[in-house]
Amino acid sequence: MSAKRNKRGASRSTGRDGAAGASRPLPPGDTLYTPGAGPLRRDIERRSAVPLVWLHNAPNLLLPAVVGAVLIAGLVVAGVVGAVLLALLAAFFGWLAFLAWPRLRGGERAMRVVAVGVLLGLGLLQSGQF
Repeated sequence: MSAKRNKRGASRSTGRDGAAGASRPLPPGDTLYTPGAGPLRRDIERRSAVPLVWLHNAPNLLLPAVVGAVLIAGLVVAGVVGAVLLALLAAFFGWLAFLAWPRLRGGERAMRVVAVGVLLGLGLLQSGQF
């Protein structure tokens, strides 16, 4: 791997193929894992490390655009397909909430539970079962 400088003088890493890929620094802290976590949390955090770093390095508007598109599609498409899209979005938010849970306070935890619950409720309504 080699480093190249962009117009602002910042270093950009290049892969074996020479394509430049801007890499943002990770947030401050000495570990990606929760200290003293149980085996389930350790395993989920270990398996989540690569997707989280990928999301961190993805373009800033990619995640909101994809989440918005899936939400709109889940609300517009009737039936099982819309319900599945909303359930996938709820699972994604639930995964992020699980990973952030140890650092969250009461109100922040409640908002994440409400968001996941609302998405699941909308999915049930969209499925036509209720």
